[in-house]
Amino acid sequence: QLQAYGGGLVQAGGSLRLSCAASGIIVSVYPTHWYRQAPGKQRELVAGITSGGTTNYADSVKGRFTISRGAKTVYLQMNSLKPEDTGVYYCNVNGVRDYWGQGTQVTVSS
Repeated sequence: QLQAYGGGLVQAGGSLRLSCAASGIIVSVYPTHWYRQAPGKQRELVAGITSGGTTNYADSVKGRFTISRGAKTVYLQMNSLKPEDTGVYYCNVNGVRDYWGQGTQVTVSS
């Protein structure tokens, strides 16, 4: 019910915009998040937005990433990308249950 897309290969310093389209749920009323998992590492929280619209970010992406959403889509604008941003990015919605997207690969080359 969550479809993430927008990943790809980009050079360091570049930008990508990830999208996560929801079907069957209105994401704007629930806490929503973007996580990422780098090779050999645990999944980590990158950005979140509360049901009230308050945003929060991991220290490593503050000032570079921006989370936003519409009624049925969650976005992650990623600027000034670094090689350490490489990983699979997952969207998450804390609705009546936990919803997860399938992940989209982001690769940042140096």
